[in-house]
Formats: sequence, C-alpha cells, structure tokens
Amino acid sequence: MPDMNSLPALPACCTPLDAHWPLPETVAHGVFLSTRFTPSQLVPDDFQRSRIEPPASIQRSVAKRQAEFLAGRLCARAALRQLDGTDHVPAIGEDRAPIWPAHVTGSITHGSGRAAAIVAPKRHWQGLGMDLEDLLSAERAERLAGEILTPAEMQRMAAGDAEQLALLVTLTFSVKESLFKALYPLVRKRFYFEHAEVLEWDLHGQVRLRLLTDLSSEWRNGSELQAQFGLHEGQLLSLVAIPA
Repeated sequence: MPDMNSLPALPACCTPLDAHWPLPETVAHGVFLSTRFTPSQLVPDDFQRSRIEPPASIQRSVAKRQAEFLAGRLCARAALRQLDGTDHVPAIGEDRAPIWPAHVTGSITHGSGRAAAIVAPKRHWQGLGMDLEDLLSAERAERLAGEILTPAEMQRMAAGDAEQLALLVTLTFSVKESLFKALYPLVRKRFYFEHAEVLEWDLHGQVRLRLLTDLSSEWRNGSELQAQFGLHEGQLLSLVAIPA
C-alpha cells in the first residue's frame, strides 16, 4: 500500500478523505474516496499547497466551483495513489470529462458540500460513472419530471407511490447522469435524458436501465445496464459500473 503521507496535507476547506462505501454492492478492485468541503474556508494558495494546478476556467470561477473542483481532484489523486501508486491529477478534457491514466477508468462527482471519486483498473471495468445529487423537493420534482422522464417513465411514475415521486425523479436524473459518464468515454457520442429509461428500481438501491438510441455497434437501442444508488443526509449517490 503506497504511503498516503507523501501526499500534501489537505486544505482547511476539506475534511479527511473517507473510504466508507455508501452503495449496496462494492466495485471489485475499485477505490472510492469522498470528502466534505466548505467553500468559505478556501484560501487562494490552497491549489498550490495541494499541488493541484487549476485550469484557467476554474481560476476564473467562484469559490464554490473552485472548492468542489479541488475536493474532487484531491479524492481522485488519493484514490489513484491507493489503487496502484499512480501519482496523477486528472486534467479536464476538451469534452469537460476528467482525463484518467490509460490503464484506469474513473469518475468524479460533487454535490452541495460533498465530493467523491471512484477508480478501477480497465482490465476489470470498462466504464464507471458516478453522480451525486441533492434530493429534490416534491414541488421541484413535479416541475422537472417532464424534462427528465420519458413518456413511459412518466406513465410508470403516475402508477406508482406519490410519496416516492421526489426520490424517483432525483434517482432518474442521477442514474442517467451516471450512465452518460460511464458510456461517453466508450462511445464518444453525446446523448441526453430521452435516450435512456429506468425500467425498474427498488428501495434496496438497485436500478435497471435501457438505452433508447444506438450509440455504437456494441451499445445499441435496447441494451440494458444495471445501476445502483444510496441515500445519505439528503443526497443521492448513483453509480453505473460496466464490467470489462
């Protein structure tokens, strides 16, 4: 196990990195780390002291965006170090996605005050996509349902439990974000909420998804994938992990 102490001290805006696994099923051979961050505690030289180079777009942005970027990259670098000793801070690619070492697949996410990263060797997982969202209020979920859900999903929602509406809309949004993050590096083609649907989900955190468009010769209309999610302190974390 590489020495975690050789990494720079964490900035005051971030809590110690936490390896607690928050989802129903573990990702074999993967490393997950999360942290809480407080944008008001970010100071100008935190990036320099953390040895993380902020891209120009981050340097120009507000403290919240800077803190979430820094927190996410701190998790990613430490996760890679723990995985196999790789010392690497993923840069932002032209498509806005993190650039991982060639032998690794990974995902970074952040929500209100929390950031996380997951990494795994490509020989075990061809794609990982993770997304963290604040749970929508019932009013907001009702307002956004039509933008996030397909007609078939709207029908299933109408037939379901009204009390679970906010959870269902948040979950659908989040797993489709995770699906995009997992698949985009494999297909290099953008797709949107209407191009996938949630077929089934349960309160144990299991979700079944189906593609509604052709993305590549391998990922065609009708392809089904598994996702999972977990709830913690008003936030929902989802993950799509595609085996090699």
